[in-house]
Amino acid sequence: MSKQVLILSTSLRRDSNSDLLAEEFARGARETGHQVEKISLAGKNIQFCQGCLSCQTSGRCFLRDDADAIVQEKMLPAQVLVFATPIYYYGMSGQMKTLLDRANPLYAGNPRFREVYLLATAAEDGRGVWQRAAEGLQGWIDCFEGVRLAGVVFGGGVTGPGEIRGSEALKKAYEAGRSL
Repeated sequence: MSKQVLILSTSLRRDSNSDLLAEEFARGARETGHQVEKISLAGKNIQFCQGCLSCQTSGRCFLRDDADAIVQEKMLPAQVLVFATPIYYYGMSGQMKTLLDRANPLYAGNPRFREVYLLATAAEDGRGVWQRAAEGLQGWIDCFEGVRLAGVVFGGGVTGPGEIRGSEALKKAYEAGRSL
């Protein structure tokens, strides 16, 4: 059965390693018949959550920016969410965290996603480099009944743009997309 997959690439750097993981995940998912849309946060106007919680009664954020549109038009109907992020100081990128905070209206809505994936890259290649990012994402996931972190793909030891090309991590991202 074909699934509607939304990939959110949170790096702001052109030719970023995490975005290349996202492309490979998308390629694998498309090859197995899934509908895939990838959105880059680069160039998007995403304001910080104000914490007013008005979205809990209205179902929509009062801030009308790119985050509101992504949450309402893309995240809400998606069946699978994929977040691609560079690891900054052992955590997810600020852009990713800000988008997760702005996704608060989803709690009042009826999101369709049940599977969430994390694709992450970092200059460091040690064990556990990606774990804090995954824990932060898991905290967000835990707020939704029946949703699970379905997989993590990590590519470490890459610093410059595009350095991940030819790596085992790209193959793993492709396979993760195919396995949907």
